[in-house]
Amino acid sequence: MNARVRTARVRALLLALVSFVCAGTAAGCASAEDRFSVVVTTNILGDITREIVGDEADVTVLMKPDADPHSFGLSAVQAAELENADLVVCNGLGLEENVLRHVAAARESGVATFAAGEAVDPLTFHAGEDGGPVEEAGEPDPHFWTDPDRVRKAAGLIADQVVEHVDGVSEKAVRDNAERYDGQLAELTAWMEKSFAALPEDRRALVTDHHVFGYLADRFDFRVIGAVIPSGTTLASPSSSDLRSLTQAMEEAGVRTVFADSSQPTRLAEVLSQEMGGDVDVVELYSESLTEKGRGAGTYLELMRANTSAMTKSLTRD
Repeated sequence: MNARVRTARVRALLLALVSFVCAGTAAGCASAEDRFSVVVTTNILGDITREIVGDEADVTVLMKPDADPHSFGLSAVQAAELENADLVVCNGLGLEENVLRHVAAARESGVATFAAGEAVDPLTFHAGEDGGPVEEAGEPDPHFWTDPDRVRKAAGLIADQVVEHVDGVSEKAVRDNAERYDGQLAELTAWMEKSFAALPEDRRALVTDHHVFGYLADRFDFRVIGAVIPSGTTLASPSSSDLRSLTQAMEEAGVRTVFADSSQPTRLAEVLSQEMGGDVDVVELYSESLTEKGRGAGTYLELMRANTSAMTKSLTRD
């Protein structure tokens, strides 16, 4: 008997016991039906998954708003939630560096898991035009959500996973949710294309705090000049030679804007600004985490629209 069968049988026995107890108690126990659960590691994927699942199951998101996916960890309670879930949705590709071992443990115990980043034709990291090193060069880039077309694919696959692995959901409701959200994502892509079309080719150049917008650059024809931290993770740090190489590349390309994540200190980007005589704008974007509701990027759609507006405004500034 495999772990999933044992889990199902235990759940059935518990439901029967609860039904028996509730039969003779107050109306507060009127419903003994178990709520099935989906656990999601990052808050960006959490928002996407909630759009798909709707009211069909409980969706628990482990990563808090404004957190860094590279460094956030789990409590013992959250780790237990992973192993008791019907489905776990993670980003994968090394993004949730302190969480993926718990996801692996849940998978080994029989929980269905889905790594969205691995299923959407991931790109690999490569050196920027500064010629400087990227520590993960040749490794898969986990930041696929900066390309809304890949998110459309991921959302459809999440719907498939929910229908297959989460008992008791209405397939029609899940598919309807997925179709509605797919339309919103298609509208987002069209709006981004129109917004970026206003940028002349020589302004389509990106310098970021770390390598996070490779998918956006690939989808919307931007050049990645380089990053202050020559890595795909915020846990790395630049050397003085890295900063010199990037400064030179920016001067040669005529770039005067550095994009930094709003949930992280902008100190490193400001250091680069000082290296170039202060003639650099540091513009904050919501690159790796949603905010609290009403704080600028409470949903994935809000995040992408806010970033697109900030990028087009700053890159057209004289």
